Amino acid sequence: MKNPLSAFNLLQGVRALPVIAIDDLEDAVPMADALAEGGLTALEVTLRTPVALEAIARLQRERPKLLIGAGTVTTGAQMKQCAALGVKFAISPGLTAALLEIAHELHMPYLPGTATASEVMLGVQYGWSEFKFFPAEAAGGPPMLKSWQGPFPEVRFCPTGGINAQNAGGYLSLGNVVMVGSSSMLPADALKRKDWAEIAKRTRAFTDALAGISRA
Repeated sequence: MKNPLSAFNLLQGVRALPVIAIDDLEDAVPMADALAEGGLTALEVTLRTPVALEAIARLQRERPKLLIGAGTVTTGAQMKQCAALGVKFAISPGLTAALLEIAHELHMPYLPGTATASEVMLGVQYGWSEFKFFPAEAAGGPPMLKSWQGPFPEVRFCPTGGINAQNAGGYLSLGNVVMVGSSSMLPADALKRKDWAEIAKRTRAFTDALAGISRA
């Protein structure tokens, strides 16, 4: 079995993927607009809240130029719901054979989560070469990913978890890292105030910090 569609090809040129949780459906569009104003073109909307799928559907209708993906996909039922909505890509915090098989059947561009070499090996066995590395900082950070370049030369990652403007460069400079996922541009206090201008400002600072970082 081979991964039928490449998430990284779909997300070509994307270096930072905001990881967002939408509690209030009315926040979906202004939050996306703030992130786009800050220079981002793709969003990972996590399925952690009751309105997540509805928020994805709204964003797809009202902001069609943005690439909207679903994150925290942990069950086959969720994967099928995402496919039915026409979600552009799916991301999981972990990896299971069942999810790999369903993503393959649905032709879903998919980044399963990995934190160990054994999980990478299982994904490769199922035909995958693109993964989320999560939780990045807790799982070993750039040194862990660098150590995987030897045994897994064809594998590429999107590290997520504890990544911010200050440490993103340590990941993006690695040859096996395509992009990083982060929620650091969405601080809880700004979200609570619905301060979209502050979120746009923080997002711009994040994207500016990535400018000029080249892969090894």
